[in-house]
Amino acid sequence: MKVKESIMRSLVFLLLVALSSAKVFERCEWGKVLKNHGMDGYYGVSLANWVCLTQWESSYNTQAINNENRDRSTDYGIFQINSRYWCDNGRSSNPVNGCRIKCSDLLTNNVAVAINCAKRVVRDPNGIEAWVAWRNHCKNRDVSGYLRGCRL
Repeated sequence: MKVKESIMRSLVFLLLVALSSAKVFERCEWGKVLKNHGMDGYYGVSLANWVCLTQWESSYNTQAINNENRDRSTDYGIFQINSRYWCDNGRSSNPVNGCRIKCSDLLTNNVAVAINCAKRVVRDPNGIEAWVAWRNHCKNRDVSGYLRGCRL
């Protein structure tokens, strides 16, 4: 009986690991998801710019986390949403939580939560400029290659 219980526990553990593993999108697959969620042209930001931004922020990884911010805040998920301003991780000083979500909600494969929060961020006065990776890698550049061959 103990062997059977041990095997069952192992199988449950492996199932939980499989279910919680990160979703890393392919470029065109991610572009399609963004388009289906109304991101093409949202607040003046082209689909190619969204794909560029998320490539440089997270490499299209839903569970990306960056703990290296100077202000000790953390960036979460495929868009690298910041805990100081946009989500609550329960430990940031002065969290604003502009998206009214827990930061852990940005680390799931339900990307609708992350997309809705990114829409909220881009509506802020800083707009797309809120993302450092976009400013450093996408701004004033030809980003059309991020959609090349995608048939969107």
